[in-house]
Amino acid sequence: MQPASVPVDRDLAARGIGLLASHGESAQAAARLLQRRYSWADERDARLLVALGGDGFMLHTLHQMLDGGEVRPVFGMNRGTVGFLMNEWRLDRLAERIAAAKPIKVAPLTMTVHTIHGDEWTHAAINEVSLLRETRQAAKIEVLVNGRVAMPELVCDGVLVATPAGSTAYNFSARGPILPLNANMLALTPIAPFRPRRWSGAILPDDTRVCFRVLDPQDRMVSAVADQFEVRDVSQVEISLDRSRSMTLLFDPEHALDERIAMEQFAT
Repeated sequence: MQPASVPVDRDLAARGIGLLASHGESAQAAARLLQRRYSWADERDARLLVALGGDGFMLHTLHQMLDGGEVRPVFGMNRGTVGFLMNEWRLDRLAERIAAAKPIKVAPLTMTVHTIHGDEWTHAAINEVSLLRETRQAAKIEVLVNGRVAMPELVCDGVLVATPAGSTAYNFSARGPILPLNANMLALTPIAPFRPRRWSGAILPDDTRVCFRVLDPQDRMVSAVADQFEVRDVSQVEISLDRSRSMTLLFDPEHALDERIAMEQFAT
């Protein structure tokens, strides 16, 4: 029970709001300020979390919740580098900001990987699943869509599948399309394609199952990466969206993720 002297607008513990911070110096300094200003629920019991850091820390927080099986809304504040998934850092009126926040649902991809050694790995990806060549030789990859061969041989440095939330990240750097959050689509984007040289990728319905089969996986080795989780020496990768594990990010209405993703199409 919180002391009666704690002002209502500073008693975040009573609202079930907990605090997380990355190990970065800026995030830790911000956390100390917030801990002096507000009371907080224990992060293990909190029904909502405030996360301090950058996009990498937000992805880490979301993955921890997915792995733990307890998904809770997250209000991020940028104390990192880019902060595309975060709100602006401000110390004051935090309870009011959270109460007025716009909820944005993001669903992760599920990556199932088979390796040349007979291992199988399954991992979630909030931004993208990417395949990348491990050697100086280009990768050769067969692309299947819903069980049908869509491209018999893609010769490239790699290929990726991105969610709308991740379409402005690695996908956009690889010249893939920006997808509005409500588009219900996935981006399939090649990375430095050599053959077919002019193929720029595809936009697929988000209920599509994508499979990549690595051709000549012993000599032209390929790794698979789901956000920050990497598996090397892969032979086949299956990717699909899992709406049953959707997560909620909270944003200031004037800084909401869906509008910022749409406006990225006009960035120069």
